Amino acid sequence: MNATTIYSIGELAREFDITTRSIRFYEDQGLLSPKRQGQTRLYTNKDRVRLKLILRGKRLGFSLAETKNLFDLYDMENSSARQLHTVLALIDDKKMSLKQQLEDIKVLLVELTNLEDRCRDELAEIEANQSATSSTAETQEQL
Repeated sequence: MNATTIYSIGELAREFDITTRSIRFYEDQGLLSPKRQGQTRLYTNKDRVRLKLILRGKRLGFSLAETKNLFDLYDMENSSARQLHTVLALIDDKKMSLKQQLEDIKVLLVELTNLEDRCRDELAEIEANQSATSSTAETQEQL
């Protein structure tokens, strides 16, 4: 696909498996700026790439504001060093956040495993008592 390829909102929505409403939202947030032909939005390959980056950024945990900031830096002339510093700072923040989430998940898994073990032990005890009670009742009926 070359830079002059034009996409409709429906084509992009199908390609990325998102709703047209999502694409319009990204446009409202200033992340996409399609050309218009009357009421019809015409998206270029640049818009397509930006949409792909927006969705990838979301998967990586970047906010739309962070993504917009990166796009704005990219659009500025001679901003490569500033952009790279910003990207590195965002990556560092994201890694710290993910490491904390990982630790929180590990703690939660230990707590859930402990709770599960206690529940299984208690259930086994209840079932053993019920089994013993019904065995005693059957024995008394036989007598």
